[in-house]
Amino acid sequence: MRSTTRHFRRYYNPSVGDAIRMDTNTNVLGSNPAAAKFLSSAEMNMNDYPNTYSDGLRDALAELYGLERENFVVGAGSDETLDIAFKTFTEWGDNAVVPVPSYSLYDYFVSMNGGKVYTADLTDDYQLDVDAVLKPSAKIMIMPSPNNPTGNAFRQKDIEEILERADGPVIVDEAYGEYSGASMIKRVNEFDNLIVMRTFSKAYAMAGLRVGYAVANLNVADMMNCVKIPYSLNMLSEGAAIAAVKDQEFIRRSVDLVDRNRGPLSDGLRRLGFTPFPSDANFILARSPIDHAVLTEGLRKKGVLIRDFGSKRRTENCVRTTIGSEELNKILLERTEEVISENQ
Repeated sequence: MRSTTRHFRRYYNPSVGDAIRMDTNTNVLGSNPAAAKFLSSAEMNMNDYPNTYSDGLRDALAELYGLERENFVVGAGSDETLDIAFKTFTEWGDNAVVPVPSYSLYDYFVSMNGGKVYTADLTDDYQLDVDAVLKPSAKIMIMPSPNNPTGNAFRQKDIEEILERADGPVIVDEAYGEYSGASMIKRVNEFDNLIVMRTFSKAYAMAGLRVGYAVANLNVADMMNCVKIPYSLNMLSEGAAIAAVKDQEFIRRSVDLVDRNRGPLSDGLRRLGFTPFPSDANFILARSPIDHAVLTEGLRKKGVLIRDFGSKRRTENCVRTTIGSEELNKILLERTEEVISENQ
């Protein structure tokens, strides 16, 4: 293997069966209805290539956000647009700053593109430490807001200060942005180094179709589109995504469901002895009252999957669960209580 990738291990890939999935933070309302309707009636010539740069979807996104088509870079999931950013702006050996704790695949993209990872610990309340982020003078910086796995959004003033002081691109990953209500998308033309990432895998309920996009000023987006692999988003995924963008009522219902159930789920976990973290997303990170591995394995045996972050630095003995519907949360809490009582 390439020297920069020899430490790689396969990504989280549980045996699911008929288990209830509270581990992936997808939309508990199920498949996006507008996208499903499009797919059920789609007629297209599979012998044709899709549009080279997904212009139809970029037009729909431009209308949604009040920007131009050329502000957008579309890919097969936001993972591809992250990869495009590193391929566009970093040379072999360049360093990148990643906050801790944050999304585990950031290190993967840095290393895969021959970079060096510098970590910047978040503050005690899991906000950005601006000076720590800027100290390494990195070529590129990346930060998720809301943060995964802690769930909280970062302060806008801290993001703005980093953008103003940084010499290179700053990626703000808003995979869960629909749930927080805060976004940097409409400000991409204010900063020459801002790149915002979004996905259709969470609030849009289209994880299986792999659609994501980056938003930046016209110059930065043009550079990224020059590097992007042509035709990377297939025509079915693009058409479904266009239909989904035009159905914002589904997004509003999805966000409302999370807003209604976030507090009761957090309270229920607290009653069971957990210490839940504040969340602006559709998931909750919580410190477990029993061993994290015992809890997640016990729930798996009872047919519920959650994510275990208890062996990672800064999230010791913590687990993360998706915020479900009232019914799903009830099942989660009941089975969690069973596992706790069986292991005390």
